[in-house]
Amino acid sequence: MGPIIALVAIVAVLFFTVASIAMRYKRCPSDKILVVYGKVGGGKSAHCHHGGAAFVWPVIQDYQYLDLTPLPIDIRLEGALSKQNIRVNTPSTFTVGISTEPGVMENAAERMLGLNMEHVKELAKDIIFGQMRVVIATMDIEEINADRDKLIANISMGVEVELKKVGLRLINVNVQDITDASGYIDALGQEAASKAIAEAKVKVAMADRDGEIGAAAMQRDKRVSVAGANAEATMGENSALVEIANSDAKRRSAQAEAERHATAAEKVAEAKVLEEAYVSEQAAERQRAERDKASQYADIVVPAQVAKERQIVEADAEAERVRRIQQGKADAVRAEKQAEADGIIFVKDAEASGLRAKLLAEAEGARAVLEAKARGFDDLIKACMGPAGAQQMLVTELLPQLVREQVQAISNLKIDKITVWDGGSGADGKSGTANFLSGMAGAIPPLHEIAKNVGVELPAYLGKLDETPVEPKKEAQDENQSSAVNYPEGF
Repeated sequence: MGPIIALVAIVAVLFFTVASIAMRYKRCPSDKILVVYGKVGGGKSAHCHHGGAAFVWPVIQDYQYLDLTPLPIDIRLEGALSKQNIRVNTPSTFTVGISTEPGVMENAAERMLGLNMEHVKELAKDIIFGQMRVVIATMDIEEINADRDKLIANISMGVEVELKKVGLRLINVNVQDITDASGYIDALGQEAASKAIAEAKVKVAMADRDGEIGAAAMQRDKRVSVAGANAEATMGENSALVEIANSDAKRRSAQAEAERHATAAEKVAEAKVLEEAYVSEQAAERQRAERDKASQYADIVVPAQVAKERQIVEADAEAERVRRIQQGKADAVRAEKQAEADGIIFVKDAEASGLRAKLLAEAEGARAVLEAKARGFDDLIKACMGPAGAQQMLVTELLPQLVREQVQAISNLKIDKITVWDGGSGADGKSGTANFLSGMAGAIPPLHEIAKNVGVELPAYLGKLDETPVEPKKEAQDENQSSAVNYPEGF
């Protein structure tokens, strides 16, 4: 019996030991943090485990769990001062939870171990309230209202830093609405709506303008194509149709541009009205009386200015249309004059070409004649046995013509009347009349002299040249008697 009892006792001790060890080995669920505190070593106050398991020594250590369940917190922040000293209401919903980040879990174990969820929520709520007021105080109303992402990012950054100090983390931020007591944000919303409406109207106007321009361009292309087809028949019709098509296209383009300017002017005026309305609304928040005055100004003066600008734009469009019409006419006249100048240049070029061809032909003919004469002279020189014989032959052929010319020199003289005052016979026995006639005949060059000058010896039957020198005549010395004039008896 004794051994059996001892064995049972040993088994019981072993079982108790294993059971005790199994009871002190703690597993950590995924939605909790296991905090082992007591004598943990390493100079730490606790060891935190997220997931896995840890052995908790009896007597010297103990453990607790921190719940990771997210905590939704409603923050009804009202009257927070912005950078412009305007009080803002920002109701929001924050979702926080205990952080699983190493180092931050130890903060949670040190500051929230043993607290229930309500106490944790109140602690986080106080931190969020303070940080939201700090963030809003650094931003303008326009920035808070227009850039929600920046607001949430700034709040998340500020709140996250403070929550980590107590072991919490920010999971989500949802800003439900932003309002202010003065109505400034509502005015900004109205301004944004007005701008959106104005931009939509501008886009509609631009689409209408593009449609009109496209239609005008298609019409212009159609007219240009028709004009190009008709241009194959007559060059003049082609030019006219092209000019008409271009003029119509320019007119339509000018009309479209004028409509665009008018539409733009209307949109500018509407934007200006909206701007005035915005300014008046902003001033209304400062002083109600000024808002009424601005409204009256916008209702009376601004429409008048819009009408005035519209009239100016219409006048500019009309002036541009007239100018383009005149420009088209001037282009047509210029094209017509250019065509006439081209025709004249073409005719002159043709005449110059004909004259050049004629002169070339005459030159070729003269050259052919001269070449024929040269060949004839060459043959004559060869036949006459030298240039001298050829020269005598040519002079001999021309002698009849030379004699004929000598005779015609006197025969062609037409003498109606010859008056000779003669006093009688001269020293040589000749009268003045005889001397006159012989002198006239002597003025004709002798035939032998002409032939001699060209080196030709005339035959003997034509006579010989008298080379006897002629003595000079004695002139009358009596100054009282004239040999040229003799008066008859009785004078």
